[in-house]
Amino acid sequence: MAKPEMKDFSFDGNGNFSIKKLPTKIEDLYVDEADYLAQLSELHKKIDKLQSRMYAHGRYGMVILFQALDAAGKDGTIKAVFSGINPAGIVVHSFKRPSAEELDHDFMWRSMLKMPQRGQLAIHNRSYYEEVLVVKVHPSILLEGQRLPEDQTKNLEKVWEERYDSIKHYEKHLHQNGFEVVKFFLNVSKKEQSKRLIERIEDPDKNWKFEEQDVKERAFWKEYHEAYQELVDQTATEHSPWYVIPADDKKNMRLMVAQVIHDRLSKLKMEYPASSPERHEFLQSLIATIKKQEAED
Repeated sequence: MAKPEMKDFSFDGNGNFSIKKLPTKIEDLYVDEADYLAQLSELHKKIDKLQSRMYAHGRYGMVILFQALDAAGKDGTIKAVFSGINPAGIVVHSFKRPSAEELDHDFMWRSMLKMPQRGQLAIHNRSYYEEVLVVKVHPSILLEGQRLPEDQTKNLEKVWEERYDSIKHYEKHLHQNGFEVVKFFLNVSKKEQSKRLIERIEDPDKNWKFEEQDVKERAFWKEYHEAYQELVDQTATEHSPWYVIPADDKKNMRLMVAQVIHDRLSKLKMEYPASSPERHEFLQSLIATIKKQEAED
């Protein structure tokens, strides 16, 4: 069972990117359920160890962005991949429809408020990329809801170009300050999405996941894919590439996402703070004090 080369699913702005040519399903990366769980558990341990090192090192942080069409599996993937990580080292935020307060600020403001501290992994379920996805597919959101000055919205193509530039500059700024940006597009097929949406309707326990708006948005499948094609073309860079992960098989998707996160963490030059001989000698002297305190009890 050959493991896929993650570089085949990574796009850094060099070469040709074509969303139409990318698979939504690949050969299984696991033998059975037990093998899948064993692999995921091992990746949990490795990621947790690296995150602990990141926290102790105190110079890096990482923000992990998940983008996808409805029912691609963002929530389940976040839960599965990060459930084995020390919760003190991660923060998760899910971005919904902007509030009135958020609309009173620029389009990246609310995401900036949820960026990680050094030593943390911040997981964002959707992100500022919604501003060149759903807003681009439905420009009335921009024209009627976001209250930009009228002279700024006369040329919509210029709006999208400027937003791509703002995003690239911001991600470069994060990188230069020690915060890595890891971006996932979970690439689900229309057929698989249809199957999952129907399951949400047929299973009463899954009805809470279903929103009528999801069905309406399927009518814009082509427009969303065109938007994803352009945003990857425009915002993939060497320091902040896009990972386009086949999403028709959830287990494969989760293993691939976990592997990417492990690989990106592994590339950071992080070490636990070294102890000086003087510090070590001083700490050794405290052992006698601790034992004496124990004897007094």
